[in-house]
Amino acid sequence: MKRIAMIAVMTLAFVGFSEAAGDAQAGQAKAAICSACHGADGNSATPAFPKLAGQGEKYMVKQLMDMKEGKRVVNEMLAFLPALTEQDIADISAFYAAQPTTLNQADPDLVELGKSLYMAGNKETGVTACAACHSPTGAGNETAAFPKLGGQHAAYTALQLRKFALGARHEGAAVAEVRVNDGDTRMMRDVAFRLKDYEIEALASYISGLH
Repeated sequence: MKRIAMIAVMTLAFVGFSEAAGDAQAGQAKAAICSACHGADGNSATPAFPKLAGQGEKYMVKQLMDMKEGKRVVNEMLAFLPALTEQDIADISAFYAAQPTTLNQADPDLVELGKSLYMAGNKETGVTACAACHSPTGAGNETAAFPKLGGQHAAYTALQLRKFALGARHEGAAVAEVRVNDGDTRMMRDVAFRLKDYEIEALASYISGLH
């Protein structure tokens, strides 16, 4: 019941974040500037840049607005965000949400541990199963604005988990090195903080091939 209540609180925090309805066709043209890093269809070729194809529209709107408002700092995005309106963000998000995601290959040696953590978590260390919010297939939860994870570059996923972990104790850290935009529930920060480094590697690898 506690987990359900926490998810409900996070859902209410995301619903109604932006009133603008996204237009995928308009977003295709507006996303042209994004293609250099994220690929023409949102499937980036470089692990340092996240795949946006198939990502939940609400989640993407929230992240872009958080970046625009300084709640999440991504240095590579600083030059592009000021010129984007809420409608631009909604349209770009709608375009990428409509694109199919390509899959990566998980490391066979890490699949067993990665799957166990993703599906069941770790009761001994208080790590919640990722599947509870992001779905067993990694498709995410559009209604709650929980992101799609399946197919994401392992290096990018691992980096974000480490940023959330550092965000749980971010005193003195550079703002671009941490993530704290998971709301008052601190769900991602608390979970990531409990993950060991080898668990992060296994999880990120498993997620990269999840579908």
